[in-house]
Amino acid sequence: MVQQLQTEAAEYSTAERTLLLRLAHESIRAVLAGRQFSIPAPSEHLAQKRGAFTTLHLGGHLRGCIGQVLAANPLYATVIETAASAAMEDPRFMPVTPEEAPLLRIEISVLSPMAPIRAEEVVIGKHGLMITHLGRRGLLLPQVPLEWGWDREQFLRELCHKAGLPGASWKHGAQLEAFTAEVFGESSPGESLES
Repeated sequence: MVQQLQTEAAEYSTAERTLLLRLAHESIRAVLAGRQFSIPAPSEHLAQKRGAFTTLHLGGHLRGCIGQVLAANPLYATVIETAASAAMEDPRFMPVTPEEAPLLRIEISVLSPMAPIRAEEVVIGKHGLMITHLGRRGLLLPQVPLEWGWDREQFLRELCHKAGLPGASWKHGAQLEAFTAEVFGESSPGESLES
């Protein structure tokens, strides 16, 4: 069963979430087979321009995560592109193998627009953050501090480290922007392909 990981009201229906997760799997299969994958817009709603991240898990561990922060493309196309990139281009991991592909559990985070925020306004579990400072930029999704048990200050320090900045940079003139995300994913590998 496709699960929603945030408690706020869902913008996307169960059918839309399942379709996006299925498109992510199909995109990974296509890139592994060396072919292009694209489809016409499945609906007007999924054709709206939105930023999104596709996260791959294998055996309970992160296997790749790539996203687009800016709402430059239709959501369904963003998911297709970020899934293939997470599988093949995440610099932290070797490319996903054909043997691993059926074992992947996929999670998608659809982003709201960015808005400036002060550090004391950050709510753990609600806000994802992007920091910009001294020509560097880093981003962490809203679910990350929950997964690691971080408080607000630890979240801000880790955000700085993600950007390659000293941990206290958020206190010294860095620009903080927040976003929310509708996060949903599979509870078992390839679950969305069975629907």
